[in-house]
Amino acid sequence: MADYPINRGIGKPVEFKGLKSQYLFIFAGGLLALFVLFIIMYMVGINQWVCIIFGITSATLLVWLTFRLNEKYGTHGLMKLSARKSHPFHIINRKAISRLFTKNQKQASK
Repeated sequence: MADYPINRGIGKPVEFKGLKSQYLFIFAGGLLALFVLFIIMYMVGINQWVCIIFGITSATLLVWLTFRLNEKYGTHGLMKLSARKSHPFHIINRKAISRLFTKNQKQASK
């Protein structure tokens, strides 16, 4: 019987067949979505071979892209990439320069 260890210990990321942490969710969710889309296409009445070819090519593309992202960005890479996109490029200070160097009147009265 095949043994697939998923838990690697405390403080280590979950890994399955080389895929780490969030890439497992992308992989599993993507395959589930493709399966549901395949069933919907078949139920609508699209040709069986078109559905099969679409399912195989899109699943292959999903697997390739997920493993590529896993290799390129690592365990926390996608979160770091999204955080970098939300980081401001410039910090804007709209106060007058003279107000930057004077004390606030609230602090002076105390």
